Amino acid sequence: MTTPIRAITGTTGDPMSEAIGLTRRLKLPHLRRALTDLIPTAKAQRWDPAEVVRVLLAEEAAGRDQANLRTRRKRAGFPAGKTFGDWDETASSIPRPTQDALKTLEWVQRTENLCVCGPSGTGKSHFAEALGQAAVEAGMSVAWFTIEDLGALVRRHRADDSLARAMARLVRSDLIIIDDIGLLPVSPDAAEGFYRLVDAAYERRSLAVSSNLHPSGFDEIMPKTLATATVDRLLHHAHVVVTQGDSFRLTEATTGKGVTPLK
Repeated sequence: MTTPIRAITGTTGDPMSEAIGLTRRLKLPHLRRALTDLIPTAKAQRWDPAEVVRVLLAEEAAGRDQANLRTRRKRAGFPAGKTFGDWDETASSIPRPTQDALKTLEWVQRTENLCVCGPSGTGKSHFAEALGQAAVEAGMSVAWFTIEDLGALVRRHRADDSLARAMARLVRSDLIIIDDIGLLPVSPDAAEGFYRLVDAAYERRSLAVSSNLHPSGFDEIMPKTLATATVDRLLHHAHVVVTQGDSFRLTEATTGKGVTPLK
């Protein structure tokens, strides 16, 4: 004999109001928003009860996915909101097959690194951020830093000797992006933070680095011993992409495309 389903107490008032109350109790906000529109439609079209349940649960799942996406994007700390939607893949000097391969994010799943280096204005930061945005949309966690952000992190946590714990929290992200290396000499704290991050992430998490210098030249901007140890770990499992050409920003400026024309 089939075990009966636990008896549910009948409603003592308005079923819709009680249903809405239950969604609040069970923390189902997205289902609640769909409820008032869906039930009249389901009645009018004589939906199967199982279909009603399926659609309501699908609404809740989709709403939670979108909320999680917004949370991951906010936590990533992206600077400009640039994505592949506004990326001109034909104008980039990065070979199209390389772009396509990196967009799959399989290298992140394999905990490999990416170094994008080349002259200023050739799309390094845009490409790195677009990859980060794609990773967030794929359900991954991402963290974005400049190298001087790492210096500030070192200074903040050195006082109470919590730097190791800070780095451990940082490498929980699936992808960590460090932008704009090589524009200026690196402060001692930033050089230490960069090394500590690369060391902590080594063979555990993926790093993506954008730089005006090839990593082999990092000893020009940070102590040679520290640069050697950092680059050794960074490049061991890394894809190195070199950008070329004139600055996109300068080209737009000189052709009048950087501003709205004056009337």
